[in-house]
Amino acid sequence: MKSDLTISMKKSALFLIPILLFCQVLYAQTKPARLDLKKLDKYYEQVVQDWEIPGMTVGIVQDGKLVFSKGYGVKEAGKSERPDGNTLYAIASNSKAFTSAIIAMLVQEGKLSWNDKVQQHLPYFELYDPYISQQVTIRDLLSHRVGLGTFSGDFIWYKSELSAEEMIKRVKYLPQSYDFRAGFGYSNLMYITAGEIIAKVTGKSWGENVRERILEPLGMDRTITSISGLEEKGNYAIPHAMPDGKTNVPISWVDWETVGATGGIISSVNDVAKWMIFNLNHGIWQGDTLLTKASRNLIWTPHNNFTVDHTTMYNFNQNFHAYGLGWFMNDYHGNLRVWHTGGYDGMITAVTLLPDNNAGVVVLTNGPKSPIGAVTNQTLDALLGIKGKDWSADMLPRTNKRLQADTRIEDIKKKRIANTKPSLPLQAYTGTYHADIYGNIVVRQENGELKLAFEHSPDLSASLSHWHYDVWEIKWDQPHAWFTFGTLKFTTDNNMEVSGLEFEVPNDDIFFEELKPKKVKTEVAQQ
Repeated sequence: MKSDLTISMKKSALFLIPILLFCQVLYAQTKPARLDLKKLDKYYEQVVQDWEIPGMTVGIVQDGKLVFSKGYGVKEAGKSERPDGNTLYAIASNSKAFTSAIIAMLVQEGKLSWNDKVQQHLPYFELYDPYISQQVTIRDLLSHRVGLGTFSGDFIWYKSELSAEEMIKRVKYLPQSYDFRAGFGYSNLMYITAGEIIAKVTGKSWGENVRERILEPLGMDRTITSISGLEEKGNYAIPHAMPDGKTNVPISWVDWETVGATGGIISSVNDVAKWMIFNLNHGIWQGDTLLTKASRNLIWTPHNNFTVDHTTMYNFNQNFHAYGLGWFMNDYHGNLRVWHTGGYDGMITAVTLLPDNNAGVVVLTNGPKSPIGAVTNQTLDALLGIKGKDWSADMLPRTNKRLQADTRIEDIKKKRIANTKPSLPLQAYTGTYHADIYGNIVVRQENGELKLAFEHSPDLSASLSHWHYDVWEIKWDQPHAWFTFGTLKFTTDNNMEVSGLEFEVPNDDIFFEELKPKKVKTEVAQQ
């Protein structure tokens, strides 16, 4: 007679068979699909034409290999040289994942703790509130939850010659946007702060740490952290602006070396692919464990969650959307997606991983109107074997509509009042104006014209042309990627003495209105 145990084991086995079969089906569903690279190649070529972007390079990794790498369009508008897999682009905020990885390595070495208070390492670090300043941890810096608004204070570092420490010391003048750890405010300044912690703990710059800890071990030999290395490396794309909203105009590279921890890496698709493969292999590179299991899991743990719209199918049936430490995360048609984007002056980029599928895509572009979202989603659908929509055909009209709906500049121009004069002689407007979050801004008179100069940012210099009453149009001395038009108002007190400046420069990235400069000195009249 068979024992009850034997009968129980057989019943359990029969019960497990369908479960195992079901699990095999699920596993099969998560395996990367067979890619039609010719079809994708043709698609990417058409996207560059449709979006009228100068150039783009795309790379796809799958099962630990770079299976596709190709450039489209041109490196510079008006010229014929095409980009390729080794062409360098600024990857901007995709650099943040490198910063969190270095912090993780320092934690592994016992030199830091994720929960270290920032003031333990940078005593001068201050926010809008003394108590909160004492409580901010390294994790808070890396997950954008300190209470600052998105992009708040970016004027402090943008095209600035200040040191990173000098930038950080100005953060205390920025307004609180939401309760500490109770919201999301994308803060480049907090990543600059993290970079300074790395420098303080190691005695080496953020760039040196990136090179020694990541670039050299991974063989990313074309990747640099300063534009000073561009000529030596060669084969680099040129950034572009669209001053009229239609035409791509080449602009100069801007050096982000000082703020490298928030966006300073310049790389190629072929090099970024190595970084992607390293991350998909959970921090192990050619048998060498650079990131431990604990580090990988914490970096990809949601630290700051976003609301998901469960009422629409457009969100790819998302169940969660969050920011970890240097990476965004969400589910894409039931598959974990780990990603980030980067916005540099005239270059937009995206790096996206599907960890459960051991695959990913990187898209590097050199224009402000970029199809990174369309190209990424189209590639993800191909990797997952999803017969979805034409993402370019879906996103391009919506992008155009959004751009056309931005009438901020036109609205200002419509309200201009003709045939007015300034309230005071030109000399009265000259002088030094001080903004706590920045420093001095100087208005001087030169050959009967007002000139505008920023103490720490000479590239932002401009001429002032009378607009109406005590308002002047800002005419920049050189083109900028994020803004084109702006006005400057001179405020006066009850005695008609000039007291300060009010900026109106419509854009979504660099907030001139945060400056609020007050006049501290009148310029001596020209002899």
